[in-house]
Amino acid sequence: MGAIPSGEQWTIRSGDHEAVVVEVGGGLRAYRVAGVDIVDGYAEGEVAPGGAGQVLAPWPNRVRDGRYVFQGVPHQLALTEPSRHNALHGLVNWARWRLVDAAEDRLTVEYEVPAQPGYPWLLLLRGTWSVGSDGLRVTHEATNLSSEPCPFGYAAHPYLRVAGTATNDLLLHVPGRSRLLTDGRLLPIGAARVAGGDFDYTEARKIGNAELDTAFGDLIRAEDGGSSVELSTVDGNGICVWADGAFSWWQVFTADTLGGDRHRRSVAVEPMTCPPDAFRSGRDLVVLEPGQTWTGTWGITAR
Repeated sequence: MGAIPSGEQWTIRSGDHEAVVVEVGGGLRAYRVAGVDIVDGYAEGEVAPGGAGQVLAPWPNRVRDGRYVFQGVPHQLALTEPSRHNALHGLVNWARWRLVDAAEDRLTVEYEVPAQPGYPWLLLLRGTWSVGSDGLRVTHEATNLSSEPCPFGYAAHPYLRVAGTATNDLLLHVPGRSRLLTDGRLLPIGAARVAGGDFDYTEARKIGNAELDTAFGDLIRAEDGGSSVELSTVDGNGICVWADGAFSWWQVFTADTLGGDRHRRSVAVEPMTCPPDAFRSGRDLVVLEPGQTWTGTWGITAR
C-alpha cells in the first residue's frame, strides 16, 4: 500500500552536499551538490534501473554460466542474467540492509549474506557513507563469519552526469593500461594493451561515439596506491570517482543498452576489486579467511 520499492530512505547532508542511501540494496539513490545532481539516480517510486547506485558483492560483473570451483569444490550460482546465461552482480542488490548508526553527515548500514546454494558462506557486509566539503565517501567492509575461507569481490555502480553536457561531449580519463576483450556474453576472453588505440584514455579525451562497457586494468596508481576516473568538460567542470588501493579495476559503461531516456544519458564508472568472471579465473580474487575483514574505500568529488 504505497510502499517505496527501494525501502527506507536515509538522507545525509553537509553544507551543499546531500546524498540518499536506500534500504533495498544498501546503495546510493541520489547525490547532489548545491542542488545539482552528480549521480544519475532514480526516483523514490522506481526500481533501481541498470544497477544504478547498487553495491555489487560478493562478486561484481559476471560469472560464466554461474559455475565456478573454489578450493576443489564446484558451485552453481543462480543465473540472474538469463539472456546471457550468467550470474550477474552478486547477491545483495535487492536485499534489505539495516541502519546501524546515523548522524547528520554520515550513516552506516549492514547486511548479513546468508549461506545459500552457490555461495555457502556467511558474510557480513557493512557500508559507511559520508558527505562533506571533499565530496561523497564510502568505506565498505566484508567479514567472513564462516569456519572456512570464502571467495569475495566488490564493486560500486554509480552513474555520473556532468550537468548540461551530453555523454558524447565529455572528456574521459581512465588510468588503465589494458582492457579486457569480451565475447557476445560480455565475458572476458583475453586482454589487450590500450596504448595509442581507441580504448586509450590514459590521457583525457572526448568520448564521442564510443560505446563502452569495458573493464580497464593494469592501473596507473597514485603514490598512495589509489586511482581515479574523471569525466570533464573542455572548460574544466567535471566529476572524479576515486578508489583506494583495494580496487584494481575500473568498469566504464556508456549506457548504450539502457532504454528510454536513460540511453547514453550518463556514464557508469565502477571501481572493482576484481575483473569479470574472477570466481572462475581467480584473477585479483579476494580470499577471506574465517573471521577476516576486507576493507575498501571510494568516493566522488565534483568541480
